[in-house]
Amino acid sequence: MATAERTAEQPAAAPVKSAVRTVLLLEHFAARPGLHSLADIQNDLGLPKSSLYMLLRTLVDLGWVETDTSGTRYGIGVRALLVGSSYIDGDEVVAAARPTLDRLSEETTETIHLARMDGTSVVYLATRQSQHHLRPFTRVGRRLPVHSTALGKALLATHTDDEVRALLPERLEAVTQHTITDREQLVEELAMVREQGYAVDREENTLGLCCFGVAVPYRTPARDAVSCSVPVARLTTEHEQAIRAALFDGRDRLALVTRRM
Repeated sequence: MATAERTAEQPAAAPVKSAVRTVLLLEHFAARPGLHSLADIQNDLGLPKSSLYMLLRTLVDLGWVETDTSGTRYGIGVRALLVGSSYIDGDEVVAAARPTLDRLSEETTETIHLARMDGTSVVYLATRQSQHHLRPFTRVGRRLPVHSTALGKALLATHTDDEVRALLPERLEAVTQHTITDREQLVEELAMVREQGYAVDREENTLGLCCFGVAVPYRTPARDAVSCSVPVARLTTEHEQAIRAALFDGRDRLALVTRRM
């Protein structure tokens, strides 16, 4: 009993500095594709130059970071891809969603995404490319702002207004000239999203592109959503109605297959 009491009273373990720095470095590379100089990395992260250099060399040796032939510029390594792929391969929702994503792709002929909310972003977990020549560029692992996407707004709408205010700053980043940058205006739109059951992003994240998104309600608040992206030049009233109907059907199918997750 005394041992249990001592264990309960022990303070939480302090973060391991080297581990924190390693994660910061890898996340820095993930957000900035390409190769970067030691000076630029140090300037961005504010880490001591000698410690940063030793950390980079260790990660290069382990395959988590790659360098150019001169050994002076650094970027994300292939092992990060292997770990990222294992996350997707082992995710039950991604596996369960595959037939529904395939069906949505066939029915709409447009680009379909499955994404997950991560803080103030959404991250693509799976995509189905459009059957048309004119189509958006997409990739698994892409991270987008939660407030400027149909996926993100569909997920935010499953939170309370107070939760949204706590998550997002008053002024939001303008990704395009159409992005909602006022948090209260976004809160007002989320009320409409809850009422109609879907969210819309009309060139708010990418010019020339309109997206429709629905949350997958296997948990509350939702963490995953499905969207359909369409070039504005190809979007008609009839096509929009068909996309919404297909997304509602896909949402209901996913709700059934994920209800025990």
